[in-house]
Amino acid sequence: PVPMEGPGGAVCTPLLRQEEQADVLESLDFVLRNISELRREVEELRSSLQCLAAEIVGEVRAHLEETQKVSRRRRFPFPRERSDSTGSSSIYFTASSGAANTDDGESEGGYSTANAESDCERESERESEEGEDQESCETVRTAQRDSLQLVHEDDSHLASDSSLEEGLGQLLQQADRLHSGDERERREGFQLLLNNKLVYAEQEEFLWRLARAHSDMCEAAEDAEEKRSYASDGKEELEVALQKWDQSAECHQWYAVLCGQLSEHESIQKRIQSGFVFKKHIDKAIELKPEDPKAYYLLGRWCYQVSHLGWLEKKTAAALFEAPPTATVQDALQSFLRVEELSPGFSKAGRVYIAKCYRDLGNRAAAVLWMNLAAELPASTKEDAESERELEELRS
Repeated sequence: PVPMEGPGGAVCTPLLRQEEQADVLESLDFVLRNISELRREVEELRSSLQCLAAEIVGEVRAHLEETQKVSRRRRFPFPRERSDSTGSSSIYFTASSGAANTDDGESEGGYSTANAESDCERESERESEEGEDQESCETVRTAQRDSLQLVHEDDSHLASDSSLEEGLGQLLQQADRLHSGDERERREGFQLLLNNKLVYAEQEEFLWRLARAHSDMCEAAEDAEEKRSYASDGKEELEVALQKWDQSAECHQWYAVLCGQLSEHESIQKRIQSGFVFKKHIDKAIELKPEDPKAYYLLGRWCYQVSHLGWLEKKTAAALFEAPPTATVQDALQSFLRVEELSPGFSKAGRVYIAKCYRDLGNRAAAVLWMNLAAELPASTKEDAESERELEELRS
């Protein structure tokens, strides 16, 4: 230390040497920079939370307005016209196109409408006034039997429970075949299931396939609002199904898929919430059906996406939830490798994901190996086609 002359002629010695003073100043400068960086992050987080609050207020307001509209519609129902005609004044929608139909009781989708019930009531009233009770009762019974009659050219008359089950089995086989086809066949499968909803709406195997078809249509649609509509309708179908069949692995799996598709058109907060729901139902599907490669593939995708969350999404999750979703690239890789173990070559997209995981983990040789294995598989789905483009980027 260099002596220094102080007040009154006293000589004092500095506590720190010049080099140590430089180190202290450098540390203070580092602390100040960190404080400045932290202040900026706090401002960004405050701004994002304000945006979230505005979105929540807007969504609540829209929900209240929609509830009021529904309430007004229920308060003023359509008047029921009483006449002697065989047609009904009510408007029914066909299962195939949703168009209004006021024919003699047959919907374009191939089913008798509920017109017969109101017609039978009017018929019964006239017969009772004329004192012909026995004939009226017979008319009612005949009309009720006719109202359940299936007239689609490809279907037979469902006369008993056994024939109903046989028809369902054939329908499900056809739906599975069409689901495995191209986009045109998937649209055909969706229409087929929609046309038969009136008959099989209480069947578990039918309902989850109908929800799966909604997912197919969501994937095929180009318009964002149309995608949202298909995903929302399919999710509603499974919400009803899960109340009855909570032990159905397929119901849980496709509910998770539809939640994921719907979240693509929602705010950051809802996407994070949907992520929790997705993980919950995929875990349940794996618990119920541990040998299903599709469930592990979906789990791997979730883990990979969570491991690559952006800064804003991580900050939002930490601010809104006590325990934000966590997953690593290694978690994703284990799930995708499990898919290959259960079903080698399950999908082109799955192998591309494995290559990406190895790339992220720094294992170049394994990444190249799985890129070559992915290139051997055809692009059979829209997701595979997107993976083909990712594969080209990885190679470059």
